[in-house]
Amino acid sequence: MKRAVADVVGAVVEAWAELRVNKLRVLLSLVGVAVAVAALTGVVALGGLAEQSSRESAERNGGRPANYYVNAYSTGSSSPDADAIQDAFVTATERYGIDQISRVAYGTRAVQLSDGVTEVGSVTVDVPYGEMHRVVMTEGSWFTEADTSRLAPAVIVNEVLWRQLGSPPLSTHPTLLLRGSDSATVVVTGVSAAADYESASLYLLPVPDHDLAVTTYGEETPQYEMWLPPETSDALSAQVASDMEAALGDGFQVDVSRQDYAAGGDADPFGPIKLIITGVGVLVLLLGGLGLVNIALVTVRQRIREIGVRRSFGATAPRVFFSVMLESVVGTVVAGAVGVMAAVLVVENPTVQGFIAQGSVSDLPPFPVEAALIGLASATAIGAVAGVLPALVAIRVKVIDAIRY
Repeated sequence: MKRAVADVVGAVVEAWAELRVNKLRVLLSLVGVAVAVAALTGVVALGGLAEQSSRESAERNGGRPANYYVNAYSTGSSSPDADAIQDAFVTATERYGIDQISRVAYGTRAVQLSDGVTEVGSVTVDVPYGEMHRVVMTEGSWFTEADTSRLAPAVIVNEVLWRQLGSPPLSTHPTLLLRGSDSATVVVTGVSAAADYESASLYLLPVPDHDLAVTTYGEETPQYEMWLPPETSDALSAQVASDMEAALGDGFQVDVSRQDYAAGGDADPFGPIKLIITGVGVLVLLLGGLGLVNIALVTVRQRIREIGVRRSFGATAPRVFFSVMLESVVGTVVAGAVGVMAAVLVVENPTVQGFIAQGSVSDLPPFPVEAALIGLASATAIGAVAGVLPALVAIRVKVIDAIRY
């Protein structure tokens, strides 16, 4: 055992000494590997950022895992009572300690602007909705419980409507006039992000003291959402539905449906992105490895006389094999470390992150440790593979032919 360890250590020392002697050759042969490892590590890390962007975009639309919609309706001729449904929903969720719940009602509002009255989309929600759907705020902050008791109702407008209002500073407490059968003045407390294709819209809280449930086209009918722990979501959602049906009595049915991106089951919705990222990284690394193999073969042929002299002084074939192969391994490990550091500097650059995220990522992931490990492991593997062929060529050299070379 000690002899084996000593042989390995000796081979590594010889490889390192050879690398130091041939610095220029080593530098030229490993530049491609360092670039390839940097590209592989960077692609994996940036792929994680792109995956996070896709995940957050999906969560803004369908909610975080596991987000459930709850709908109650009458199975007979009578119409369901909205207050009774709300009471049943609140009672059932409180019983099971579910805090992340929200009413959601979509409608339109007639908004008074400087150039006249215009209709904009509106969403009436409860406070937890912002966290449940990862609403991104560009100015101000999302609703708080204190906003539910304001004398002048709070409103959050998106960037499109904000620009139409002239982008007034929130510190001035800008107001907005909602026209209708019961006009109301609301205070703008925040601005939410909007995609390029979005039109003007706003978020409202359900305020009992103001008739804000009446939209341009009539009264809103809310639906209900709840954010449950994924591991217990199926059983818990079914229990909430059962309790609501029992509370509402005969003639009513309650349906629950999961709407987030993970609702499909065990399949990874981001699997295609990961496969593409892995494929690109492997291709880049293979190209770097091919260049290293070519240079290593040429170098070994130039060292045939040196190898023959070593064999004549008693160097065994395994010792020569591992010495030549470890030259590539040690060199690629160093190049891999340099490549990983370069990738970290590039990926952690705020400009690069901003370009990839495009303002759609609120929780920027840290540089993934697995990306660095993949880079170093790949550098080691490509060094071993690239060193095998030159090492085989080296041990096939005959001593007498090598001395005459």
